[in-house]
Amino acid sequence: MKFRSDPSVIRGSIAPVVTPFKDTGDVDLDSLRGLVRFQLDAGSHGISLGGSTGEPSAQSTAERIAAIRAVADEIGDRVPFLPGTGSHKLAETLEITAAAQDAGADAALVITPYYARPTQEALYVWYATVCREFPDLPVVAYNVPSRTAVDIAPETVGRLFRAFDNFVGVKETTKDFEHFSRVIHECGRSLLVWSGIELLCLPLLALGGAGFVSAVANIAPQAVARMYEAWEAGDFETARDLHYRLHPLVDLLFVETNPAPAKWVLQQQGRIASAHVRPPLITPTEASLPRIRQLLRQGADLTQQLAEQS
Repeated sequence: MKFRSDPSVIRGSIAPVVTPFKDTGDVDLDSLRGLVRFQLDAGSHGISLGGSTGEPSAQSTAERIAAIRAVADEIGDRVPFLPGTGSHKLAETLEITAAAQDAGADAALVITPYYARPTQEALYVWYATVCREFPDLPVVAYNVPSRTAVDIAPETVGRLFRAFDNFVGVKETTKDFEHFSRVIHECGRSLLVWSGIELLCLPLLALGGAGFVSAVANIAPQAVARMYEAWEAGDFETARDLHYRLHPLVDLLFVETNPAPAKWVLQQQGRIASAHVRPPLITPTEASLPRIRQLLRQGADLTQQLAEQS
């Protein structure tokens, strides 16, 4: 909880690690801890867990809480920890958020409730409830309309930001880049906005974004972190170069539904024991593997960068 009192420092590349499973389907906490160490060694500026890349909807509440505790313990306050604690059920969201707070999380990433398609007023009430329940814990909305079928409007974000001191930011996973701008315009630059869309990570920084929660950091963490650092240092050419060099790895992630391709790569790299994903997802099909391998070759210099420099 080292960074909880000043969430403005939760910036840069916040790596959204996958949740490793064993071949049996059980959560592999040993591999998860190893992924956290890998990210810290690579220079990631923070760790997230339990966003879309972490398959939270395929896990029980107990499994999610156990994973949050393991990651918090492994991080040990070295970097900010921003776990996903939301669900489509309010009671479950509150239970996981309470556990994250107790484990020492620096902020809670709360997804818009999926499937029900709540109105903007309902979304306000939802987040207001979480904020009131945990007044000492920074709350970050996770907007991912492609998965939840609901889009939290800039005006709703602004309303929450003005009403609650602990509503501090939003992870925007929408390809509508105008939406990013309207959110920041509505709230001002003190709102923390992270991009969850890989190819909008760098452009968001020009608007005043706080950084990104990019799935590609799972397989090229050093390059993603370096892109942010280069931008902050005013080395825009290096930042742009890394942005474009990451394109093949971004495409790789979505050959099939994320995180199946990323897990396949991590297994090939020996970083997790199994590429298992839980239903309704499946591991990459034989038809997809040639394309995944091709894209991996194109971005190999970035995935191997850490090993070559260590």
